[in-house]
Amino acid sequence: MSESDIRDATRREVLGGAAVVLGGAVLGKRASDSDSGDWGEEPAGSCGIEYDEEFEALLAAVEEPQDWVDPDEDVYRAPKKWRRPVRRRVKVTARYRMRGNWAVGYHTGIDLAVPRGTPVYSVGPGVVVLARWSGSYGKAVTVKMSDRRYVVYAHLSRISVERGDKVRPGTRLGNSGSTGRATGPHLHFEVRTRRKYGSDIDPVKYLARHGLRL
Repeated sequence: MSESDIRDATRREVLGGAAVVLGGAVLGKRASDSDSGDWGEEPAGSCGIEYDEEFEALLAAVEEPQDWVDPDEDVYRAPKKWRRPVRRRVKVTARYRMRGNWAVGYHTGIDLAVPRGTPVYSVGPGVVVLARWSGSYGKAVTVKMSDRRYVVYAHLSRISVERGDKVRPGTRLGNSGSTGRATGPHLHFEVRTRRKYGSDIDPVKYLARHGLRL
């Protein structure tokens, strides 16, 4: 490693640590895929997610047969009320549209600090279009909702669903963690109107329209 590489690596570590203190990461460390440890050993985290070619390429390549989004199917009639993505009280460590060193100039989701292993649930009805390692998002689940929005649940320690699964409000998608670019355990919750990066909308307002508060 060259001297300039060492300086860059040190700078990233310093910025990543400062981000935790400030409650929102500009740059974060790449956590291990194993996610060992517990809440007491690691502070509440946030993420350094920006445009990630790996995740965006995966999402762009998703094939979506029309029967996945058939509004006449029972799964989309949503007889149950929408649910919160986590059922415990959370601390917001990075707000939506918080300014920072992201490709679009702001944070595209909201970071909810919860202990590693906290169950993560689908907020509403939809179909899982991605459930796998997703670059900077780490282990992530992306659901195409009945309203054709895309909801991303990122930095999971475990994924409990597969691509093509139909989910309802409250379906367990996995467990929170700190995989990908994260400074500690949390859930990155992001809502897009389209698959493309930069089509994000306010996740808090999105949930509020369905009677939910974080």
